[in-house]
Amino acid sequence: MLTRLMILCGALVSTAALLTNAFACPFCAAVSQTFSQEIDSMDAAVIAKLVEAPEVTAEGAGVEATFEITQILKGKEHLGDTKTIKSLYYGEGRQGREFLILGTEPENMMWSTPTLLTDRGVKYINEVIKLPETGNDRYAFFQEHLEDKDEMLARDAYDEFANAPYSALHDLKPKMKHDQLVEWIENPDIAANRRRLYFTMLGVCGTKADLPLLEKMLNSDERVSKSGLDAMIGCYLTLAGADGLPLIEKRFLANQEAEYADTYAAIMALRFHGTETDIIEKDKLLKSLHLMLDRPALADLVIADFARWEDWSVIDKLVTLFKEADEETSWVRVPVIRYLMSCPKPEAKDHLVELEKIDPDAMKRAQTFFPFQSQAVPTRADGEKMQEENLLAMAEVDDNMLPPEQEDDEIQQPETSAPSGTPKTGEQTAMAKSHITRDELSTDGDRALAAAITGTNAPNIEETSTVGLFQRIFSTSIPIVVTFVLMLAISGILWNPGSKTSL
Repeated sequence: MLTRLMILCGALVSTAALLTNAFACPFCAAVSQTFSQEIDSMDAAVIAKLVEAPEVTAEGAGVEATFEITQILKGKEHLGDTKTIKSLYYGEGRQGREFLILGTEPENMMWSTPTLLTDRGVKYINEVIKLPETGNDRYAFFQEHLEDKDEMLARDAYDEFANAPYSALHDLKPKMKHDQLVEWIENPDIAANRRRLYFTMLGVCGTKADLPLLEKMLNSDERVSKSGLDAMIGCYLTLAGADGLPLIEKRFLANQEAEYADTYAAIMALRFHGTETDIIEKDKLLKSLHLMLDRPALADLVIADFARWEDWSVIDKLVTLFKEADEETSWVRVPVIRYLMSCPKPEAKDHLVELEKIDPDAMKRAQTFFPFQSQAVPTRADGEKMQEENLLAMAEVDDNMLPPEQEDDEIQQPETSAPSGTPKTGEQTAMAKSHITRDELSTDGDRALAAAITGTNAPNIEETSTVGLFQRIFSTSIPIVVTFVLMLAISGILWNPGSKTSL
């Protein structure tokens, strides 16, 4: 149950990030808000020096400290001649040190927990606020701070790239440092999420000369060598093209002994190439994914892709999987029904009638994701039109939203702080093998997640009554809020708005 909750939480958090920026680095997930995002979201931002901090009366308790403003980064019109400010402070002394402090509500300014800065940190922030919002100059600057010796700067630079459009990486290609990327990729101490970014960048600037290194990693049985495997496979296929598919098929798809996480990583990489690039023909990618149908326990991972890419060649195979499903593979039945509901072929409707007699409960569960029955079975009056909503609802919420596996990432324990507008979290944690049925999520929640997975806008759902409106709001928000709270409780993380790190 613990594993199940953790995976679902991670999936939903990842989805929130995807909904915020659907075109960000495909294998990267931002750890926290960037300095740019924090400053942009606040009414005021200052660099201030600690001048007075009363003694802490209880362990972990904050005290109201006095700071002298040394530089106004934003909001001068709100601050006027203000020279000093007060904010809750959770540290020891450090008089004379400089902090970044953010303010909101100009009428009665509320200040965030101060973020301690090094001298290089002060310089960094001053340069960041002058950067263009997009373009090579921006990302060339942050590239210089990837793996910076100041961890706060390194994390901020990574987050900028994690939020960057994939096209921005291609634009940066002439300025990318190939040898440095390879060095980081080979370093076992690099966090998995950052390694994913470096694999993605290597896929942009690398050549076929990099294939032997990637093949060595792909053939390794050491978990540390396969850290960030989804991005590694994505990079390998980017450089090798369709010629790289046989290795991926042999190691991760056709291999009955392949670990769940490895197989899922391979599916994510193929899905990326099917939706984001034209390096490999979609028919060849589908042929590789067909191998998953010979592994019934994992077949439901790819059924949504077949529907989304309109591959109707596997109807008979899926119907057979439905009929032969047992307790270990029963979750394949709902995705099969959704596939058939989206299929324009006449025989699909005949199969639906047949399968409903075998498992009427599965049909009911599938129809939960198609609440308007008149739209559930697509019509092809013009021979061409596909019900986009049906394809989106086909998505495998539990499996497709599992975040890529990460290794050896630690969750940092932030200090407790007073409320501010910028929550912070630590590095991501690894996700273990598990399954969560789509039936555990609500109808419209599934649709929202499916839209994020498929990279398209969420379907427009007609609200026919007040009850329908409330149902939509609750079905979308409650699973995310509740599971996110559960994740915090499980991992023991204290929410710390406004604090990047404790120096």
